[in-house]
Amino acid sequence: MIEVSAGPAGASGDSLATARLRMVEEQIERRGVRDEGLLAALRRVPRHLFVPEAERGGAYEDWPLPVGHGQTISQPYIVACMTEAAGVRPSSRVLEIGTGSGYQAAILAEMGAEVCSIEIVEALADAARFTLRSLGYASVEVRTGDGYRGWPDRAPFDIILVTAAPVEVPPPLLEQLAPGGRLLLPLGSGAQELVRITRGARGMERETLLAVRFVPMTGEALDRPR
Repeated sequence: MIEVSAGPAGASGDSLATARLRMVEEQIERRGVRDEGLLAALRRVPRHLFVPEAERGGAYEDWPLPVGHGQTISQPYIVACMTEAAGVRPSSRVLEIGTGSGYQAAILAEMGAEVCSIEIVEALADAARFTLRSLGYASVEVRTGDGYRGWPDRAPFDIILVTAAPVEVPPPLLEQLAPGGRLLLPLGSGAQELVRITRGARGMERETLLAVRFVPMTGEALDRPR
């Protein structure tokens, strides 16, 4: 992958790289994330290139940032937490629901995963596709559409990551998990919880990991009975 030096006015490539290393050390490693492949990916992926130019001054701070169309890029710790909980490995087949800026997809690709990503907002899908391609993440395929029903013609997936919150788990996503596969998603309409569901030998095993706050899942998810 190729990193392009670009950032807020007055910011050099060196200062951005230093900020990125500090982000990983202070916001992520100190809070218990230990996956070395993930930490290496976070050190390499230029998060500032996945946010609007006006927001790049805060690209390596510990908070979400707007990326347009009412969507956000999650704070770095949440990206790290979800990715570590998913157990991503080289050659993992990953479905991401909610491409957004493309940053999470880039982290997954940097870790060696094959990534299929769906984004319901066409303009965001187009922008993420351009950014990912320009940085050399050829293993990421971005599709415009409603992620509620997943990507059945590419299933099964080892990992499914959902970056917008439905009220209930979408059944099609469970159906697209490979044996031993893991689904990570935020659930809830007000207070939300990050949930991990694993397809085990005895069926679906569900764990609640932590409290989170994501934008709501739109599209078909809004039409389902509450």
